Amino acid sequence: MPARFTQHNQRFRPSSKEDQVVDKAKEHFERTLVAIRGELAGSVAALEHPNHDEALNYGEIFLRDNVPVMIYLLLQNRFPVVKQFLSVCLDLQSTTVQTRGVFPTSFVEEEGELIADYGQRSIGRITSVDASLWWPILCWIYVKRSGDKAFGSSQRVQRGLQLLLDLVLNPSFEGTPVLFVPDCAFMIDRPMDVWGAPLEVEVLLFAALRSCIELMELHRRQENSALLDQRLRLSRQWMHDLRQYLLKHYWVTSKTMQVLRRRPTEQYGDNQYQNEFNVQPQVIPDWLQDWLDNRGGYMIGNMRTGRPDFRFYSLGNSLASLFGLLTAPQQRALFRLVQHNRDDLMAEMPMRICHPPMDNIEWQNKTGSDPKNWPWSYHNGGHWPSLLWFFGASVLLHERLNPNADVLLMSQMNTLIEECYWSHLNQLPRQQWAEYFDGPTGTWVGQQSRTYQTWTIVGFLLMHHFLRVNPDDVLMLHLDPGSDSLI
Repeated sequence: MPARFTQHNQRFRPSSKEDQVVDKAKEHFERTLVAIRGELAGSVAALEHPNHDEALNYGEIFLRDNVPVMIYLLLQNRFPVVKQFLSVCLDLQSTTVQTRGVFPTSFVEEEGELIADYGQRSIGRITSVDASLWWPILCWIYVKRSGDKAFGSSQRVQRGLQLLLDLVLNPSFEGTPVLFVPDCAFMIDRPMDVWGAPLEVEVLLFAALRSCIELMELHRRQENSALLDQRLRLSRQWMHDLRQYLLKHYWVTSKTMQVLRRRPTEQYGDNQYQNEFNVQPQVIPDWLQDWLDNRGGYMIGNMRTGRPDFRFYSLGNSLASLFGLLTAPQQRALFRLVQHNRDDLMAEMPMRICHPPMDNIEWQNKTGSDPKNWPWSYHNGGHWPSLLWFFGASVLLHERLNPNADVLLMSQMNTLIEECYWSHLNQLPRQQWAEYFDGPTGTWVGQQSRTYQTWTIVGFLLMHHFLRVNPDDVLMLHLDPGSDSLI
């Protein structure tokens, strides 16, 4: 095996420059913050972005990009900034017929006027679904951390929640509890054949429903109503059905794959319960055999009739663990899978957004020959440092909630996270905090990567906080209402 793949066999030595790197990263972070209506309300996507004349939007406040920003600000107890961000997003929630209830993908203030993008200005003109689903999650975490129950139970927040629930819980022609979206509707915002029910969107839907329920319960204690009780029952049932559906159809292990390969096909009628989506054994990729090992498991990227997407998506799996969609044993199976495939997923710049990348004819057909998503680049197998904190937080949270479970595995995972942190510490400042990295090992800065990318900077700061400042703060991300003494 080439030497470049054996980096993890050598323990990373602590750098004497750690404090300097952290302090500089904090300086960069403060420069990303911008004011809306005279008050700090979030971060621009990248510090070094072109002039607005060039029609690029890296100088806008993206809801998706500001997720780690808001988490970091909450850890610093800078509650007014988070509240302002949530409030501005709420004010910009769409009320037009076609997109009623949608939160903006991004917004910017120009000459005193707020300009929001709901997808009408994006490449491909696709509305971001993840932005809307992240809002109630951030709102619930803010309420838990700050103790600001008055904001969570306020009429304007509750109205925003109902508008969102009206949008995502509507009856449709589809009989399953998942939310169907087009290609490019979440973090993977260019054609990657992720249309349908992509894992990241469904996990965010689960967490959004869970957060909406907790926020509605706050309001219910003050103002009970039959309509609110009905909405709570519907949301709980939908969340339960969604979780059961995802665990049944998305979770795979070596054992479940062997069962899947031998299931009957072409079933018709009421007894079609063994192979509901008529998945032919020929579509199961050969690389899964070594990828899964004996005790590994993960959630596949998508389940569509006859066309499951077996690619591994780092963010969707990390969030499934972090938000408690996966059971504790399943979370450990996921950790074993990452450990087993660390040369693919972590390599020299943790961590790869999806695996494996599409190439050749598949890349041409499914991405439309997208030059930004060529193999091993951007969203097609590129490496995104901003993803590490999601996975690292899921490991640290699991350890705190299950302190006596598989001590050896968790020791290995702690070592893995520590080494990935040092990899970021030693490389990101030299690479100017780039947005993403290219190549099978993530060695090269992405061909079209922006430098001083905000979520690269703040993702590093979050890992530093959870590893060095206060590891118990990771409990803030646990959506269980009983996990925070402030509630």
